[in-house]
Amino acid sequence: MAADPEIARFIGGRTATREDAWTKLLRNFGHWSAFGYGVFTVRERIGDAFVGEVGLAHFGRGLGDMFDPFPEASWVLARLGQGKGYAAEAVKAAHDWLANRKGPTRTVCIIHPDNSASIRLAEEIGYRAFGQCKYRGASPTMFERVG
Repeated sequence: MAADPEIARFIGGRTATREDAWTKLLRNFGHWSAFGYGVFTVRERIGDAFVGEVGLAHFGRGLGDMFDPFPEASWVLARLGQGKGYAAEAVKAAHDWLANRKGPTRTVCIIHPDNSASIRLAEEIGYRAFGQCKYRGASPTMFERVG
C-alpha cells in the first residue's frame, strides 16, 4: 500500500520506501504506549487480506492549537479495500472505540481537497471543515468532530 502511487497522491504525494514504512509502523506502535490509542490494521474477515490502516493518533504536524492537541483521525485503504464500505465501517468503529474509552472528545483530520471519497466519509461521520492549512507542499482542508 505504501508503495502505490495512487494511494500516495493524497498522503504526501510520494510513495514510501521500505525504511519509511518501517518508521511509520514503529510510530504507530508508539502511539499505543504513549496515548492508549492509535492506528488499527484493517483486514478482510474472510481470508484475512490486509486492507489498510485506520485510527486516531497524534502526528505532531505543527498546524496550531486548534489542531495539534487533539486526536487526529487517519484512514488509508489499499486499492483492494476501496469501494467496499470497509473505510466507513472501520473509521466509525475506531471513533466509537475511542469514545467508549475517553468519552466525547474533539477529533480532527486533514484531507486533500481532491480526495472526494475521504471528504464524503469524514462528513458522513460528523466532521465539518474549519479551515485550510499548508502541509508538505499541499493545502489540505482541516476538519473537526465532537463526539
